[in-house]
Amino acid sequence: IITRILKEAAKQGSFSHAYLFSGPRGSGKTTTARLIAKAANCASLKNGEPCNECASCKAVNEGRNLNIIEIDGASTRGINDVRDLRENARTAPPSGKYKVFIIDEVHMLTLHAFNALLKTLEEPPEYTILILATTDFEKVPATISSRTQQFHFKKIPLKEIIGKLKTITEKENISIDSEALELIASAAEGSLRDAESLLDQLSSQADKKITTEQVENMIGKAGFQTLNECAGYLLSDDLENALSLISKVAEEGYHLPQFTKDLLVFLRRAAVLSVSPKMSEEFKRELTDKHLSALEAHAKSFNVGKHIPLIKNLIEAYSQMRYSQFPIIPLEVAVIESISSSSS
Repeated sequence: IITRILKEAAKQGSFSHAYLFSGPRGSGKTTTARLIAKAANCASLKNGEPCNECASCKAVNEGRNLNIIEIDGASTRGINDVRDLRENARTAPPSGKYKVFIIDEVHMLTLHAFNALLKTLEEPPEYTILILATTDFEKVPATISSRTQQFHFKKIPLKEIIGKLKTITEKENISIDSEALELIASAAEGSLRDAESLLDQLSSQADKKITTEQVENMIGKAGFQTLNECAGYLLSDDLENALSLISKVAEEGYHLPQFTKDLLVFLRRAAVLSVSPKMSEEFKRELTDKHLSALEAHAKSFNVGKHIPLIKNLIEAYSQMRYSQFPIIPLEVAVIESISSSSS
């Protein structure tokens, strides 16, 4: 929807003088801001998108377009910095139609800086576009947000991240297990930038060949198969194998609080599907078809009366594990208590 609205604005040449992009990290806020800046000065738009052929587009691609000014709100956050921006905004662009100011992490500005920025938002020069990006919308004063066109970016669906990573691995001739690819995408938690960064780290260390084990070792996080196996033991009251698997996870150096958190997310989805199978449509955004099928199988064996107490015990264990020198103990106790009480 955001792409469609902005492309239509580009076609009509009706850009707003101020935008506010909010949403989780790596969801495309800054990238979209740069595309707006590029499209605003493009001499020959193609269906609302930059042509990449005119002098302005080439200057942007080569990083020498003086019409685009990017500011990091985390480090350039004081009133004097915003005053400099205001002075800069008063002068017409050296070429093209617009000067575009992109302020990333705008919520980090000081109160005085926000007040100085407000004057520019109230009376923006006709050749100026201000694009504010933030991961914390609530910290942006209402006086600022109310004077902008607002767009909220969502986490990128898992399948889209996997598709993008697949394209990159094919282009770069990187050999990677499908499970490893899914684990990288999952670890990014909806951030394409984080996924690409992790893939880059792994490919530089693994000499163009990446396995699931290498990804697990890098991020200290167990893959879907391990979670699937553990959930199966817990839901079938198989205490011996459940404890054995937890011990193996600990011995292999995985971060146990993270493992417990991932296990809770897994069991939560199984619980939801057990009482509302229609939620599978929602989970399709977050899971591959293979993983969703595995969850649906577990949902059939999920017993609300028996397994909701298990989830509650794991939540309690997770809260204790984060501050314990022996994180395996709260997890083992939670599993033993839950399975023993349900069996009796």
